Amino acid sequence: MKLLRHLTPAGPAYAALQPDGSAREIAGDIFGDIFGDFRVTDRTVQPGKALTPVVPANILCIGLNYKKHAAESNSPLPKYPVLFIKNTASAQNPGDAIEIPKKLESTRVDYECELAVVIGQRCKNVSRAAALDYVLGYTCGNDVSARDWQRDGGGGQWCQGKGFDTFCPLGPVLVTRDEIPNPNALRIRTILNGQTMQDWNTNDMIFDVPAIIEFLSSSKTLLPGTVILTGTPHGVGFARNPPVFLKAGDTVSIEIEKIGTLTNPVVDEKI
Repeated sequence: MKLLRHLTPAGPAYAALQPDGSAREIAGDIFGDIFGDFRVTDRTVQPGKALTPVVPANILCIGLNYKKHAAESNSPLPKYPVLFIKNTASAQNPGDAIEIPKKLESTRVDYECELAVVIGQRCKNVSRAAALDYVLGYTCGNDVSARDWQRDGGGGQWCQGKGFDTFCPLGPVLVTRDEIPNPNALRIRTILNGQTMQDWNTNDMIFDVPAIIEFLSSSKTLLPGTVILTGTPHGVGFARNPPVFLKAGDTVSIEIEKIGTLTNPVVDEKI
């Protein structure tokens, strides 16, 4: 099922997209006490403005998680998943702008296509075998990164360069896990101004989705609505010769097989 979170006159709501292109109202709570305690009604709705498929409880991110990306970064393969966290306020709607920071100015803002996993129910110390049972669904993510702040202005931490406002576009829909039985067999791409910059497959992950969930939930509670960004393949802007960085006027799209296309324009931050 493809779940669209959109704006209605009464506020944000979910709708289920149908094969014929129509949308039906969702009743119940996507993140209720009973996991998946919602249903698709017979009421057809006209979707409003598309919103992030979830209001993130947390945004947990895995770095250096594709073999070829680690190679282009001249980094050894990590022994454990590399965890960093993005500010939850960095979440951005489909179609809304990615802002190039100007108050804390960056001239090296990069794109990163990523498969985003949305946790559906509270969990802790989950086994690899049971990990996908706690997934509500999947969406496209763009781990926008200010490389100058990430590498030189963060004191060795990545959160500063990764957490600016608008630096985590998500969408366009949330695809429930039953439609994607194997999240590590999906084509994933970044398209910048019509040019393909990244084009690979999630089967190149060093740590696959079950391994990531097992690791992140070990001795830690994952809350419903937690978004996990699972890493990016090779082809990022900083590793190109010459480097390619986002600028005002650009349009960047993230495409993932079975999910769809997340597109955002790029503008300068107004200060």
